[in-house]
Amino acid sequence: MRLSGLIALAGLFLLAACAAPGALRPGPVPPPSPGPEVTPTAPEQRPAPPRPEPALVPLTDLPGWSQDDHVAAFEAWRANCSIRRLPAFASACRDAMAVDLLDSEAARRFFEERFLGQPLPGEGVLTGYFAPIYEARRSPDAEFSAPLRPRPEDLPAEGGIYPDRAAIEARPASDALAWLRPEDKFFLQIQGSGTLIFPEGPPQRAVFAGTNSQPFSGVANAMRERGLLEAGQTSAEGIRAWLAAHRGPEAAEIMALNPRYVFFRLTADDGLPPRGAAGVPLPAGRAIAVDLSLHTSGDLYWIDAQSPILAGAFPTYRRLVTALDTGGAIRGPIRADLYLGQGPEAGLEAGRIRHVLRLYRLAPRP
Repeated sequence: MRLSGLIALAGLFLLAACAAPGALRPGPVPPPSPGPEVTPTAPEQRPAPPRPEPALVPLTDLPGWSQDDHVAAFEAWRANCSIRRLPAFASACRDAMAVDLLDSEAARRFFEERFLGQPLPGEGVLTGYFAPIYEARRSPDAEFSAPLRPRPEDLPAEGGIYPDRAAIEARPASDALAWLRPEDKFFLQIQGSGTLIFPEGPPQRAVFAGTNSQPFSGVANAMRERGLLEAGQTSAEGIRAWLAAHRGPEAAEIMALNPRYVFFRLTADDGLPPRGAAGVPLPAGRAIAVDLSLHTSGDLYWIDAQSPILAGAFPTYRRLVTALDTGGAIRGPIRADLYLGQGPEAGLEAGRIRHVLRLYRLAPRP
């Protein structure tokens, strides 16, 4: 999962997908009167013509290609070469490992000489996520009242439905791993992992340990529709501030609109970047979570994201990234979640990303 299950921050800011009610079914229709038997002539069945693959283009044709930090892109991609096994990628990885740190011009040529860009049809959404760092307590108090729960023994295998958020939160929490502010725990569950800072003792990492397999549902739409937040203000910081200001039944009601619940385990904090679904450390700003039913872990992509809808966001994100993660809210062919790093600053930026996305897959040159 994204960040070991990650599940997006940006997923929080998705427009909630509402399941349309089933259409009313008509009542029984009386059978027609018997008539002369007629054998219809079936039209000739012809297979639909195959859809052509998008044409490959030079990387110099990618929008914003010349403005990227190609040295950062090269180092991030080379660090994760071990997860890509196709021979063409293996050749590029061997070449990358054989050179020292490249300057900007050499790094740009490295990619241009070995890859072409394949534009994926259509537009989608780019969001952002991060690895949070939150204060925590060993026992509850008025402020730190939300239990971080371990994986329950009766949790079914992936796909087996378990009670929703509200039902789980109503249970006793004698086995709580730690206690957090309610809004912090809510965001930790969206991100999928993070670091906990205790008043005493070393920090610990909260690591994804499973979910209740309920669907993820963002709360931004509901908060806007209820007049709790204005359009354009439903960023992570806006939602978190509202939840903090309304701790108690009001905030709990909003959080319960997302029935998905994440369980954790605690490990020692080794100080290294968190690992994504690919099992390798996530390079800040150079890794994306994608739908792994439609994309391949380790593939290179060029993201071209513009037209943000949230206040305070950077106008564009154009850069070379590697697919290293996935998440419960990341679904569809043109859908990506950009990993921004650890801590509050990364969280502030990640929470403001909701951009129109065009996506290009990099293919090795023949």
